Amino acid sequence: MIMAHGIGAERRFGLAAFAQRFVRGGFAVLVFDYRHLGESSGDPRGLVDASLQLQDYEAALAFVRSTPELDGDRMALWGTSFSGGHVLALAARSPQGVRAVLSMIPFVSGWASTFAYPLRYHVPAVTRGVLDRLRGAVGRQPLTVPVVAPGGLALLASPDSHAGYTAMVPDGVGWSGRVPARVFLEILGYHPGRHAGRISVPTQVTVAMEDAICPPGASRKVAQRIPGVELHDFPMGHFDPYVDPWFSRVVAIQAEFLGTHLGGAR
Repeated sequence: MIMAHGIGAERRFGLAAFAQRFVRGGFAVLVFDYRHLGESSGDPRGLVDASLQLQDYEAALAFVRSTPELDGDRMALWGTSFSGGHVLALAARSPQGVRAVLSMIPFVSGWASTFAYPLRYHVPAVTRGVLDRLRGAVGRQPLTVPVVAPGGLALLASPDSHAGYTAMVPDGVGWSGRVPARVFLEILGYHPGRHAGRISVPTQVTVAMEDAICPPGASRKVAQRIPGVELHDFPMGHFDPYVDPWFSRVVAIQAEFLGTHLGGAR
């Protein structure tokens, strides 16, 4: 199982509980930080670039395939939110060795998520994104924005974003909580659900029907284009799968799905 987090997040932000559950089921789990984030290297810090993050997933797949102790012919991709879109985009490319995909509360369309974003922040967000791109082009330090904030412009600005996101961050973690503003432009142009109909491996998609960040209608529409998809709808918000009672329900169906399509340890 290969896992990475959502937008601007680090592997330490709530993924251990999922990974530990899968390990108890007999699976080896690789959880990684994208370049520029967490314990990975890369400058500028906090950079969110979908194409680079997809490359990082592919590097993780290559690592597993090259490690004799791991089964590179029996891998699964797991993603949540922004990375929930990544794993769908990757699966559409039919990467070698991937036998199952789990996409939780997925980001599937930049346009859908932009329309869900508060209208009053659209112009300031795009303006800051363009300014940050220009600064980067001439070698200047990024113009950053908060990932979440109790009020005002932030990357995630739904009513539940600040409390839900910060609850994932462990005490004592030195997290800046800021990302280069060019990510606003990145979001606009990223549509990882576009080729979902090409996915040919067993895929489970979990949708939060009260999600104010990744619109559930768009997620369901994309999921229904995947042949044989296992689609679960839950009356929860975007951050609910990381905490009980929803965590226990979601991780249980994910573990069952893995057991069905990958089997236990060999």
